[in-house]
Amino acid sequence: MNCLIVDDNIIARTTMAQLATQVKDLVVTAECATAVEAYNFLQEQTVDLLLLDIEMPGMSGLELTRNLAKSSPVIIFTTSKKEYAAEAFELNVADYLVKPVTVSRFIQAIDRAREVINSKKEDVKVEDQEFVFIRDSNIIRRLKIDDILFAEAMGDYVKLHTAQKFYAVHSTLKTVEERLPASKFVRVHRSYIAALNKIDSIQDGALVIQGKPIPVADAYRAALNRRMNIL
Repeated sequence: MNCLIVDDNIIARTTMAQLATQVKDLVVTAECATAVEAYNFLQEQTVDLLLLDIEMPGMSGLELTRNLAKSSPVIIFTTSKKEYAAEAFELNVADYLVKPVTVSRFIQAIDRAREVINSKKEDVKVEDQEFVFIRDSNIIRRLKIDDILFAEAMGDYVKLHTAQKFYAVHSTLKTVEERLPASKFVRVHRSYIAALNKIDSIQDGALVIQGKPIPVADAYRAALNRRMNIL
């Protein structure tokens, strides 16, 4: 796993590089003193991970993150201030480290980043995946696909319901639908996606999963009937 360190403070860059030596499979490819320098570097070279400061002259780390393409590296923010945390996690970064950073906290952040990187590997087919990674209270958590009963849109979040609890993910239902294997899930409403093998019955215009009625919109009814293999 290779990384790029971006910080306008040379001492901070040196400290991050030293912390990186504590993780045997983490290689520092380069260091940049500004976000603009990092942006130009990333147009020419690819890295797995950015260790990115937030407050820098010219362009901030937050602005750099927004300007990178969707295929950008996984990002861990490194900053001396806590007030950017909420805004940072809205950008779906792997972690947020507040300086000074301890070795144990750094390793924890790298482990989270590694999980995200592994989940994004292009050679993993969604249809064959047994799990997805979700952000749960700022922790990247592995969730078995077969444990998901249905997904429910709630404003800016999507609830992934399991038999035991639900997880609120900051996402759109369309994005969740794209991540879940189409062979196992079906859209039944503008606000619901259901797991086909978890449907117990259909009655009164709704399907039932473990006692929970889920509305079926007319626009999705024909597709659902085809998928259910009704005799």
